[in-house]
Amino acid sequence: MQKVPQSVWDILGGLGITPASIQEGLGNMLNPLGTVLNQSGQRIVDAFRTDTRNVFAGAVMVTQPVFMGGAIIAMNKMATLGEQLAANSTDAKRQLTLYQIDHSYWQVVSLKHKQKLAQSYLDLVKKLDGDVQKMIEEGVATRSEGLSVSVKVNEAEMALMQVNDGLTLSKMLLCQLCGLPMNGEVTLADEEKDDLATMELTPKVDVEQAAGNRPELRQLQNMVDMSRQLTNILKAGNLPQVALTGGYLISNPNLYNGFQKKFDGVWNIGVLVRVPIWNWGDVAYKVRASKGATTIANLELEEAREKIELQVNQSIFRVGEANKKLELARASTRKADENLRTANLGFREGVISATTVMEAQTAWLQAQSQKIDAEIDVKLSQVNLQKAMGTLE
Repeated sequence: MQKVPQSVWDILGGLGITPASIQEGLGNMLNPLGTVLNQSGQRIVDAFRTDTRNVFAGAVMVTQPVFMGGAIIAMNKMATLGEQLAANSTDAKRQLTLYQIDHSYWQVVSLKHKQKLAQSYLDLVKKLDGDVQKMIEEGVATRSEGLSVSVKVNEAEMALMQVNDGLTLSKMLLCQLCGLPMNGEVTLADEEKDDLATMELTPKVDVEQAAGNRPELRQLQNMVDMSRQLTNILKAGNLPQVALTGGYLISNPNLYNGFQKKFDGVWNIGVLVRVPIWNWGDVAYKVRASKGATTIANLELEEAREKIELQVNQSIFRVGEANKKLELARASTRKADENLRTANLGFREGVISATTVMEAQTAWLQAQSQKIDAEIDVKLSQVNLQKAMGTLE
């Protein structure tokens, strides 16, 4: 401090001003100013103090793919193929159900006609048994012949009982397949027909058309196509991917205008680019395995196509064979009818024994049964052909 001349202090002293009073005055002036500055500094410190005891934050992000290496297109195609696969699977199950229903239907019809045949045969042997018993009483037939005829009567009754039981069970199965009460009474349209089937010419079919109609082949083709799309999805792992991103970020406290204890946020938008550089050959191995699976699926498809072609040809041959079998069975039936007529006539005239009549009745029963089987076989062969052609409705 510059030294004040003594004369100045003398003057100030004369005024009653001393260095102590000056120092006291300066202190009184500076103390309020310091207080104000301290308070301002404290407010600044308080303003920068963060209260992070309760922090809330949230974000909403939206991503819109632009190019994903073709994976999205492949997935959409796989979804479409999945729908087609489900539809083809439903069609295959429907055809299988119809096939089972047709088989059960014609089995019921067969047993119904065999029931009538068994009843007719029982009436024949009962009539013969009555005639033989009368002949025994008259002494023109032996008791051994009577016992032989009685055995045939018992066999005919047993056969009729078995047919009745089989018919009841077959109708229950048919009702179960059709979704009807199993104990319900049903009458089929072909039960009362005398001729169940007519011989038809061997149909000419297009094997390629048959292959296109079969839902099993369509299912395998769907599997092949899905395997190819899976390969495309795996290939996308080696291609760049581009996506647009956008969103909103919110927090409390926030730092967007100083430090505020209220919710506030910021919008953001950008472009995301992903470029694979090296994955140690992982994608290449998966693509190779997927191509191998596609090749296997193609081979299975070709094998199934060949089997269906063989099945169609077998069904065609079976239709022709069933027609020939029916023709022979009808011829045998005509001969058996004539044989039975002459045997009954000879028995009434007394020139043919009861044993010969029983043989003629047995032959007639066998011929009639074979005719029914041949008619049912024609119907089933036609059903099998429709199933092989994929046109069973």
